[in-house]
Amino acid sequence: MEVKALIIDDEPLAQNVILQYANKIPQLIIAGTCNDAICAYKLLQEESVDLLFLDINMPKLSGISFLKNLNNPPLVIFTTAYSEYALEGFELNAVDYLKKPFSFERFSKAYFRAEELLQLKESSQSVKIEDIKADFLFIKANKKMVKVDFSEIFYIEGLGDYIKIHLADKKLITNLSMKKIHSLLPQKDFYRTHKSFIISLDKIEAVEGNMTVINGNKLPIGNSYRQEFMKFVNNYLAE
Repeated sequence: MEVKALIIDDEPLAQNVILQYANKIPQLIIAGTCNDAICAYKLLQEESVDLLFLDINMPKLSGISFLKNLNNPPLVIFTTAYSEYALEGFELNAVDYLKKPFSFERFSKAYFRAEELLQLKESSQSVKIEDIKADFLFIKANKKMVKVDFSEIFYIEGLGDYIKIHLADKKLITNLSMKKIHSLLPQKDFYRTHKSFIISLDKIEAVEGNMTVINGNKLPIGNSYRQEFMKFVNNYLAE
């Protein structure tokens, strides 16, 4: 993964060392360098970064004070010549604390610890939509997106290029095909009984000849759908 980082240090030599080390890690991209916290504030308002290489002892505002004032800060690796700040740095959930001068080996160890944390964060946030077991869908109707719970649907009626969704207290008309809406419904709960009707199995009141009765309405069972539908009915027939 690509990691964007910002160097915040008032020492040009320290900046150059980090830049040289970063160039050895292809996925580590240095988005900018700042000599003080004021510069860093401005840059962070303009660009999002994943990681800060942050010096502690800087003019105007220390690295620790700077970090405390950030809302939702990036991950931080402190870089400083003063080891007495280490405890306070770790209390701020710093990834690591590099005491100057530090080697590339020590630098890379800190960086890869940060990269691992970023990967864990990314994997925890990336949920595929197909993995979400929703019991509803949104329908475009009446110039808005209407949330419809599957449990509220009695039946769906095809009207050419449109469908009418019959709910307990209202009807929604939207521009969808019967094939499309059928693919969006949980197959175990809905059954297509006619080229123009999809019914909620839970809402069936009775089956009368070539009709199903739902909410007092008699809906036709098409010839091409009847055999499969009656197999379902017979599975629950008490004799």
